[in-house]
Amino acid sequence: MATYDDVARLALALPQTAEGTSYHHRAWSVVGKAFAWERPFSKADIKRFDDEPVPAGPILGVMADDLDEKEAILAESRAGFFTIPHFDGFAAVLVQLDVVADADLRDALVDAWLAKAPSDLAEQHADRLR
Repeated sequence: MATYDDVARLALALPQTAEGTSYHHRAWSVVGKAFAWERPFSKADIKRFDDEPVPAGPILGVMADDLDEKEAILAESRAGFFTIPHFDGFAAVLVQLDVVADADLRDALVDAWLAKAPSDLAEQHADRLR
């Protein structure tokens, strides 16, 4: 089971990453562009689940390169990866930290970092990070 502290450790190991806040929650950015953030559910989010079970535990938002990549991530059906209606049309997925495998969490953070890093920085580090 991963925690936000595990996310911080993994994210801050990536080049030129900083931790800050977004909407009063921890967020991680590369050169000022957020690529991962704590994403607890709002009351409206919970209401939208209707009779479906609400994913428990800490939830992380991570950016995808674009909507096609988002769909590809979700199509893999990896444990812990999902989306909600609030994220429709937004190139990001949610990660249930209580469920996600450690390797999948690291990969998601690296991919999100690569999606938001300036192209020259991403190219410089892509091989080492993969």
